[in-house]
Amino acid sequence: MNLFVHLVLRLAAVVLLCLACAVGWVLVDTHRAIEREAAASADRVAGTLETLYWRELMWRGGLSRQHLVPIPDWETMATMKVISPGVCVTFSPGSEPPRRLCSQLEAIGDPAPSWFQAVYDHVFGAYARVERPLSARQPLAGVVTAEPDRGAAIRQAWHQIDVVLSVAALLAAGIGILAAALVGQSLMPARTIVAGLQRLGRGDHSYRLPGYRTAEFDQISRAVNDLATRLSETTAQRMALTNRLFQVQEEERRALARDLHDEFGQCLAAVGALATVIELEAADRPDLAKDARSIRETSKRMSATLRGALARLRSQEVEELGLEASLAQLVAGWNAQKDRQAAFHLDVVGSLAGVPEATGLSIYRIAQECLTNAARHGKPRDVRLQVQRVDAEGRDAVAVSVEDDGGGTLSRLGWAPGYGILGIRERVTALGGSLSISQARWGVRVAALIPLMPGREAPSPA
Repeated sequence: MNLFVHLVLRLAAVVLLCLACAVGWVLVDTHRAIEREAAASADRVAGTLETLYWRELMWRGGLSRQHLVPIPDWETMATMKVISPGVCVTFSPGSEPPRRLCSQLEAIGDPAPSWFQAVYDHVFGAYARVERPLSARQPLAGVVTAEPDRGAAIRQAWHQIDVVLSVAALLAAGIGILAAALVGQSLMPARTIVAGLQRLGRGDHSYRLPGYRTAEFDQISRAVNDLATRLSETTAQRMALTNRLFQVQEEERRALARDLHDEFGQCLAAVGALATVIELEAADRPDLAKDARSIRETSKRMSATLRGALARLRSQEVEELGLEASLAQLVAGWNAQKDRQAAFHLDVVGSLAGVPEATGLSIYRIAQECLTNAARHGKPRDVRLQVQRVDAEGRDAVAVSVEDDGGGTLSRLGWAPGYGILGIRERVTALGGSLSISQARWGVRVAALIPLMPGREAPSPA
């Protein structure tokens, strides 16, 4: 998951948790406030009725009256004022039937949803009744009982939740948007760091990350820059070593080609000459003449095989004839093979003059190995080698591509035995170039881009 999305989801979860806590706190506080209002209403009503009680008792001959607290007097606006909204007060005057008085039941908020009523009832249950004696000195004067009306209490709680949720939701949305913007801005260096790592992965070891104000990102930036420096040094050392290995390989090939030419070539020539002499002198021995002819034919085939091996081993052609002529001779050699049904074509675009000797030799070897792979890993009927002098992003370069119609696949080429593709890749990397292998219309296409600018040349070994 994206880090920004992950942090935003966590922030949203925290905001929702805070909203849930706020809702719970408001519910509990509203429940307690309703209970407090009920108790306060009971106290105020009891005080009001006690005043009426003593007034009737002292001023109006209450000792001779049946009702010390007149019912019409206590059900007045003065009594309603001391009862909190949503609270019902019951007055039991002695042995008389109880009198119930409720304050503003229908004026408290809108009806709450059924699910809220169910949750509220399940969490808080029923309200407790609050009882107060009319007079502490006259217990038989009556009892005042106060309790919140259930419907009014639920509507009041829902009204408080609605108000709090509206304000809190707006605040949470604003805080969430601002926090998400700040998180996104804080994570912007991560994108630059990822882009830098991707450039390092593509081989651009010269790229360096900038410094950051945040300590963590600054440490990551310094670590990536140190890694890029070490990768650049390691790559330069590996390229120098690879170049040196290729030079040693060419020297060994030359020595081997010279030994094969001087020793085996002369020996095979001598064997052929002796076989010819034996055939001429054995005119009266047909069987011996037949064996001599067999020896001569065998030596000819061995000489042809030796010449092919020498052609693959020697690189004097590139040094003496030049790159373009050497490539033409290479393609002609493939077309000259009798057991090959494929036609090999060479297409040179631009001038190959001025290509450095070491680079030209590597281009020759790359083309040679690509043609070998095209003939070995498929059954092509047409193989095209293209060598082009190009300008790649302001750099003088040579593009080499080999495409065949042999029906080969990338997976088969990748799992093929041998080190052909690996050798091509190592040569291209040692020259600071790039290699791509793609599926062509009827086969496989191998393309290499090799820079020629002095600043991009691979470091030469000491």
